[in-house]
Amino acid sequence: MTAYELDHVVLWVADPVRSARFYREVLGLEPLRLTEFTVGEAPFVSMRVGPGTVIDLTPLSVAPTLNAVPGAAGTAGHLVNHVCLAMAEEEFEALRGRLEAGGHRVTPDQRDSYGARGIAPRVFYFSDPDGNVLEARYYEE
Repeated sequence: MTAYELDHVVLWVADPVRSARFYREVLGLEPLRLTEFTVGEAPFVSMRVGPGTVIDLTPLSVAPTLNAVPGAAGTAGHLVNHVCLAMAEEEFEALRGRLEAGGHRVTPDQRDSYGARGIAPRVFYFSDPDGNVLEARYYEE
């Protein structure tokens, strides 16, 4: 079987700067090209998830131009179901604490959820400011 690595996920957001602040302050992700975006030199902001993976925070206002891609008519601008972020158990607990302290709604834990590395003992879901749903999980080492 071929092994792939997730390169990037594009999330449609109303305000990439606001969303970058959320992903930096709550999730602890590093923003890339934020300054370039704010001065009009980059079309979106990226958030570093891992060495080879980013989340692109793309302004919803550009969705109509992406609908022009052959075969993509009507697809741009739709939210994904959710994006899952795996982390160490300590960070899992810290993230839940930051979300709750910031007044963000967090689902109750789900147990024994299957993912890319097998069974995660606990997962929970939350939303970013644009309604994109994220899942947090950890795997036992």
